[in-house]
Amino acid sequence: MRTDLHATVADWYATHARDLPWRRPGTTPWGVLVSEVMSQQTPVARVAPVWEAWMVRWPEPADLAAAAPADVLRAWDRLGYPRRALRLRECAAQVTDRFGGVVPRTEEELLSLPGVGGYTAAAVVSFAHGGRALVLDTNVRRVLGRVVAGRALPPPGLTAGERAGAAELLPAEAAASVRWNEGVMELGALVCTARSPRCAACPLAERCRWRRAGAPAAAQGPRRQAWHGTDRQARGRVMARLREQPDGATLATEELLAPLREGAADAAQPERALASLLVDGLVAEPAPGRWALPG
Repeated sequence: MRTDLHATVADWYATHARDLPWRRPGTTPWGVLVSEVMSQQTPVARVAPVWEAWMVRWPEPADLAAAAPADVLRAWDRLGYPRRALRLRECAAQVTDRFGGVVPRTEEELLSLPGVGGYTAAAVVSFAHGGRALVLDTNVRRVLGRVVAGRALPPPGLTAGERAGAAELLPAEAAASVRWNEGVMELGALVCTARSPRCAACPLAERCRWRRAGAPAAAQGPRRQAWHGTDRQARGRVMARLREQPDGATLATEELLAPLREGAADAAQPERALASLLVDGLVAEPAPGRWALPG
């Protein structure tokens, strides 16, 4: 049964996998790591062109480690959560200094790098190095929750039971485990989606306990993160203004924040957004009341 399940998913993936640039032959482990960091909470359609330009500009960890923070933030563009860009630069420096520019092969070593959490470490072991690792993102958890547990949506946080159940299904052979990880993740991204699953197109439909139970709705639907009017949006608008400035240019506080005042959630929001960016190291104040990207 389990072997048949693995084969079904692998066959489906071989036919339906998206042509993402980091899946193409010749992609280095560093390229895979960059793609995983960029894809956190960001649709791959937005990531792909940024990733391609990034890898042309900084193909090796040492290249990114030597880049100016302002250049890194400009290249990150509008991917969101720009702190990830600076953490990726810090990660590149450690890969260069501690590992001779070679992306580590073990989860333990990967977890010691800035910005690399449990999912990213497992994904790099699997997708970059072809090793056996338990890759559990939201898509994988949703597919396994529906097919195996009959649950519409996974719990908000990964549980020990989920991990144990997923570990039991992971193929023992490394290459097969990579195909399984890739296939289940793609199935969740393209077919077994949170809001509008396409069960008629799913290769696991006949095995799915959730579908056999009548596809009951979750007690609470998938949470949609607020954006408009939030401090996150205000922070993004500040960053966009500063990315537009040439090297060496600065903006005065009011010049920077004036466009944010209309439509702000409250009068203090623009200043609050700017202050939080300063704390996070995403903006610099080279002179009192003058602002720029960090040098």
